[in-house]
Amino acid sequence: MFEQVLDAVRAHDRIIIHRHFRPDGDAIGSQTGLKYLIKANFPDKEVYSVGDDPARYGFIEGSAVDAVSDDMYAGALAVILDCGGASLISDTRYSLAKTTVRLDHQLFTGQIADTEVIRPEYESCCGIVTALAMEAGFMLDKTAAKALFTGMVTDSGRFRYDTTSTDTFMRAAYLMQAGFSTDEIYLPLYEDELSRVQLRAYFIGKIKLTEHNVAYIYTDRAEMQRLAVDDFTVSRGMANVMSDIKGVSIWVNFTETEAGVLCELRSSRHNINPVAVKYGGGGHACASGATLKNRYGIRKVLADADGLIAEYKANNTDWM
Repeated sequence: MFEQVLDAVRAHDRIIIHRHFRPDGDAIGSQTGLKYLIKANFPDKEVYSVGDDPARYGFIEGSAVDAVSDDMYAGALAVILDCGGASLISDTRYSLAKTTVRLDHQLFTGQIADTEVIRPEYESCCGIVTALAMEAGFMLDKTAAKALFTGMVTDSGRFRYDTTSTDTFMRAAYLMQAGFSTDEIYLPLYEDELSRVQLRAYFIGKIKLTEHNVAYIYTDRAEMQRLAVDDFTVSRGMANVMSDIKGVSIWVNFTETEAGVLCELRSSRHNINPVAVKYGGGGHACASGATLKNRYGIRKVLADADGLIAEYKANNTDWM
């Protein structure tokens, strides 16, 4: 499956790895993991990571981005990870590279790179990078293994989403051969200060339900300023406070920012990606996002999400 990708890696002395902006654990994990896999198995190659700040996932060892000038792209290979569309790529200079490759598990929306491996059945892009390492027989670097395991955990909802398969656990077991403790992953991911726990409790109190039990939260600019929290902490960080409500299979977090209303869609059962794409966003089946121009689009998104559930109920008598 990865022959063309591996040929491209072997053929280039300089490799620059890209991922999407406002990165999540899978974006940072796959970027860092691939970087250190290549460095460990091709020590003579130059390997760089580019993009915006890792932010919440800066605890991942080796995740810091590198300073890369435009002229370094001449003759280089650019690898794009975990990006469902060109508009989501954090650093657009990938187009300056001699050759481009994309690895992704998000639903295909159009070709970006010269060579692409798009596998929506994988739980994460980290899972795809791990499969590449297994197929190639790579020596497993511990820094790479920890980063990849982190992304698998976050994008699978701690191995709970329906894209989690027996192959997922085989890849996870392969990574754990590098000799790290799961505490090294789970504690920085999920252990929080009391203030953060209290913030989650506050947002839990804001949850509302639509007619068909789509859970949602809306936070406007004034409330954001009063809470003194950043956009990412609320939009991504509070999305999954709605994930364990009985009878709720779709949940949406709306966060008003200067750029528009950030819309984070999540699901435990339905493919919500088409809803995100309809509003200019993207992602994968169970986790997608978009940015609405203003708050007036919120009702439309909720109506579309309600429609998915209504259609599912009509076609499945065992939906309860």
